[in-house]
Amino acid sequence: MSLIPSFFGNRRSNVFDPFSLDIWDPSEGFPFSSSVVNVPSSARETSAFANARIDWKETPEAHVFKADLPGLKKEEVKVEVEEGRVLQISGERSKEQEEKNDKWHRVERSSGKFLRRFRLPENAKTDQVKASMESGVLTVTVPKEEIKKPEVKSIEISG
Repeated sequence: MSLIPSFFGNRRSNVFDPFSLDIWDPSEGFPFSSSVVNVPSSARETSAFANARIDWKETPEAHVFKADLPGLKKEEVKVEVEEGRVLQISGERSKEQEEKNDKWHRVERSSGKFLRRFRLPENAKTDQVKASMESGVLTVTVPKEEIKKPEVKSIEISG
């Protein structure tokens, strides 16, 4: 059962389970924001990192994905291409360990797992995907193959 009703087809999500989100949908979150939903603050804090923000741009040569993942090492992030041209980016930021004598005044940095999936277009060369991480920014580059335009052949009309 979904805690958030689906207004866009069969898309379902559960604010307590960030992995219930399916493949990225451009209408995601519209017209409602998370502040409208009555969610415990602990769930909002976890989901802040669970729904890592990722930019996707298309250049003439490639599809480029950029994700801000501050504080994560490349070993803590996984980039995979599944069957059916689905790019999956996942990882986890561990919660900071509390020492017995520590007194926390505020905890705003989020922790938890994240998982984002994107269905790649048919022109994506999924066997040539490259990923790099620099200064907490993950960049995934998916080269594109040139789509050949169908050749148009004129037919002479007789009669």
